[in-house]
Amino acid sequence: MTDLDYTRLTATPVATDPFPHIVVPDFVPPDRLRAVVADLPPLARRGSFPPDSLRMGAAARDLMTEMEGPRLRDAIAQKFGLALDDAPTMVTLRGRTEAKDGRIHTDSTAKRVTVLLYLNPDTEAWARRDGCLRLLRGPSDLDDYVVEVPPVNGTLLVFPNGPATWHGHRQFIGKRYAVQLNYMTSDAKARSELRRHRISAFVKKLTMAA
Repeated sequence: MTDLDYTRLTATPVATDPFPHIVVPDFVPPDRLRAVVADLPPLARRGSFPPDSLRMGAAARDLMTEMEGPRLRDAIAQKFGLALDDAPTMVTLRGRTEAKDGRIHTDSTAKRVTVLLYLNPDTEAWARRDGCLRLLRGPSDLDDYVVEVPPVNGTLLVFPNGPATWHGHRQFIGKRYAVQLNYMTSDAKARSELRRHRISAFVKKLTMAA
C-alpha cells in the first residue's frame, strides 16, 4: 500500500477562513509519488473517471484503495469532528482540464466532505498560478480568495461541503492529475454519481476510438 504521511495530516490544524479546511503538502511522500505518477493512465479527455474504468499500474491502484480506507476516514472524521463511519465513499481520477474547468462553484449537496489529492510535478504553469485551486470568500470573484492551493507534489486538500464552500481556479488547459474522494450523504447518491461517471467514461472511450 502507498505510505501516506498521516503524521503530517494529524499535525495540520484546521483553518477556518474562508471555510473549514486543511491543506497538507507532501501527503504522498516524494518517492511514492514518483511511483504513483509513473503508474497513472494517460487521460486525453477532461472529466472524472472511476478507477475501475481505467488501466493503471499497481502503485496508482494501491493509492486509490488507500484513499477509501479506514485510516484516512478516521483521520478526517477526527480532524473535523464528523461522524463518517457509515458514509459511503466515491473516488474518481481527473487527468486533464480544459477552458471551461475551474469555474466558481460549490460541490453537490450529495457530497458531505470533499478530499482532493494532487499528483502533478511542480512546473512553471503552477508558478504562474494557472490551475491552482482558490478557496473563495464568495461566488462572484475568482480573485477574492483566501487560500490558493497549487495542484502539486502530493498535496492533500480536505473540506466539509457546505453552501458557502466556494472554490475555483484560473483557466488551465493541459495535464492536471487529481484524485477526488467524497464522503457521500447516502449509498444511493454514491451509486448514482459513479454510474454517471462510468457512462461518461464509456462515451469518452468510444469517441477516442472513433
